[in-house]
Amino acid sequence: MTVDSHSVLVVTKDSKISSLIETMLIAPLFETSIVSDFNEARRRAIERVFNIILVDFADGEGVDFATDLADSSSTIMLMVPAEHFEQVSYKVESYGILTMNTPFDQFYFYNMIKVAIAVNYKVQILSSQTTKLKEKMEEIRIVNRAKMLLMSNLKMSEQEAHRYIEKEAMDRCTKRITLAQEIIRTYG
Repeated sequence: MTVDSHSVLVVTKDSKISSLIETMLIAPLFETSIVSDFNEARRRAIERVFNIILVDFADGEGVDFATDLADSSSTIMLMVPAEHFEQVSYKVESYGILTMNTPFDQFYFYNMIKVAIAVNYKVQILSSQTTKLKEKMEEIRIVNRAKMLLMSNLKMSEQEAHRYIEKEAMDRCTKRITLAQEIIRTYG
């Protein structure tokens, strides 16, 4: 899985941090938006999905912001001053939030961004698998409902209803779920 560009939302009130990040996350590999207001950042995070959201500690305000966004599919990195790092890191790790020390050098930052990209890929894969499983479970539920309707209305056994749906779907060159939905409309 390759991506031409990684979208990054940077939330910081510190102009030094924003300047440093802006010089390191350059196009075309990164599409970077830098915001200094947490409310504006919240609005942007709702409007679109970012691959990575970098959040400055900002006297603790960043911790609340990061945990609020923890359920999103974005990889969230919280930039924390060294004196608060252990305490904050411990608090946010259960939310799946990555933490990094500030101030940071370019090499450290680059490696953390690579970790964030890898985590984001993994989240995308797992999210896709979850969606497929939910769709499969829904299909099974609908087919089972159709089987029950066939059993009660046409006095078929469970095996006969199963075979009927399988064979009829094959004969019509259609999916089992499509046939099951027809049966539900007819007998439901």
